[in-house]
Amino acid sequence: MPPPARRASIQRWRRRSRAIRALRILLPGLIGLILAGLAATVAYKSFTAQAAPTASSNDPIRLVNPRFVGRDDRGRPFVLIAASATRDPQDDLKVYLEKPALVLDDEGPDPLRVTAAKGVYHEGTRKLEVSGGVRLAGARGAFDTAESLFDTKTGELVGSGPIQGAGSLGEIQAKSYGVYDKGARMVFSGGVHTRLQPK
Repeated sequence: MPPPARRASIQRWRRRSRAIRALRILLPGLIGLILAGLAATVAYKSFTAQAAPTASSNDPIRLVNPRFVGRDDRGRPFVLIAASATRDPQDDLKVYLEKPALVLDDEGPDPLRVTAAKGVYHEGTRKLEVSGGVRLAGARGAFDTAESLFDTKTGELVGSGPIQGAGSLGEIQAKSYGVYDKGARMVFSGGVHTRLQPK
């Protein structure tokens, strides 16, 4: 090989050697930077994923269109539905209901339906308070009152506020009432006024 060609070959070899040497330094550095970036991304996502629930842990739990099915201590069924149910963030045993509807003896021949604007269910005592335009409606008549209390243990529905409406015998007004035996028996008390309807 002539000397000029040999010198050119040596120069090319030296350039390749310098390039290889530089790549041996740069490539590990780039790999290190990529790994550091991936580690930082994973750490950031882990931190934000853990921080998000902590920030919203005090938000109340809310259910839309819930349906609760239960039985009292004597095995009598009832169904409770609502537009929404929201657990009290300060009291886990209290649930606020929007537009609740309670049905006693849902599968029986004469179910009694109780509707209201709002309600509160106390899990500790298993009692449901409903208020705001409360209406009791069944085959025996329909009555309006301000508020009612349903005990899911005994299956009894009572109210201490005025009630008025019409039953099978006629119009009835009273200061308090109680509904027993899955709605089969209604007891009115306190200033009871009735207007009998002739058959």
